[in-house]
Amino acid sequence: MKPASFLALKDFELSARKKLPRPVFAYVSGAAEDNLSYTANDDAFSDLDLIPQVLMDVSARTQQTTLLGRTYAAPFGIAPMGLSALSAYRGDIVQAMAARKASIPMVLSGSSLIPMEDVIAAAPGTWFQAYLPGETTRIDALLDRARNAGFHELVVTVDIPVAANRENNVRAGFSTPLRPSLRLALDGLSHPQWLIRTFGRTLLRHGMPHFENSFAERGAPILSSNVLRDFTARDHFNWDHIRHIRQRWKGPLIIKGILHPHDARIAQDVGVDAIIVSNHGGRQLDGAIAPMRILPDIVAATSLPVMIDSGFRRGSHILKAMALGAAFVFVGRPFNYAAALGGEAGVTHAVGLLKAEIDRDMAMLGVCTCSELTPSHVRYRHKT
Repeated sequence: MKPASFLALKDFELSARKKLPRPVFAYVSGAAEDNLSYTANDDAFSDLDLIPQVLMDVSARTQQTTLLGRTYAAPFGIAPMGLSALSAYRGDIVQAMAARKASIPMVLSGSSLIPMEDVIAAAPGTWFQAYLPGETTRIDALLDRARNAGFHELVVTVDIPVAANRENNVRAGFSTPLRPSLRLALDGLSHPQWLIRTFGRTLLRHGMPHFENSFAERGAPILSSNVLRDFTARDHFNWDHIRHIRQRWKGPLIIKGILHPHDARIAQDVGVDAIIVSNHGGRQLDGAIAPMRILPDIVAATSLPVMIDSGFRRGSHILKAMALGAAFVFVGRPFNYAAALGGEAGVTHAVGLLKAEIDRDMAMLGVCTCSELTPSHVRYRHKT
């Protein structure tokens, strides 16, 4: 990877498409059904114009942002992305280490292939995101494991009662676990760099990857002809389970996947510490509203810190969200691609690009801190 050839986050996706086998790239890049929510996320940014102020003396500008008692060097972090170690060697660890060195948060996915203990040992301060079943005993066991590992912030994703209809994965030959086949073998052989440097090196040094953090116990292997991944009882998960988790988890508790103001009010009443407005990057309910379009309504409905993800690719996107009341932004796919292309150095370069965009855009908007951004800095071209 030559950093000089990557000028924006979108550049990483173009190169990752060439490097990664088709099924792996399809998993990272794809969304649900007709990609309506995926494209709606991008459209929402395009529909929102920035309104700059001039002659404001922005020489003392800073991106430092305080969130849940911690101060970060920028108003964004790395969103949870499952199977990162399949697209990049030790993908979760390299993203977490790059985030720690940049003084931003990284959220480890519950669908990761590296044990949570290894990730937080390499990068203390990493957050943990969980997909939880509606079974209290299994919830408690996973929470105990995360606490004992040293995690402080817990993110519970709540928009996955059932698996999404990701037709693009089926068409590309992706499944979890992956099923051995001639097609899969040819996909791997046609991408020798990935086969040797990512998958082969993982097998040699760490053995067959498994789903390590879905539950307290080890899950299914990533490659198997007969083992099934456990998705049981997620459709039983409800607000009573969140109340139970609130009683057991003593650190910050964040709910991810809120898109309705009423749910934001319930979350506050239940006692969570923050929420993340998200349509799962368009990967879950196709046709779900873009988080940017519902963000002002959710901010108005709660006094909790409101974070947001789904489709963020530019510094201007982040500042638009903060002008509408977001406290913080998470970015997912681009950092996964950057790790696939350049490991920790690739992620560091991607973080630097985004920070540089934010710095320039803050100067041109006429603000010195992100907290100075208000709805007066943006205007929709069309009614939402």
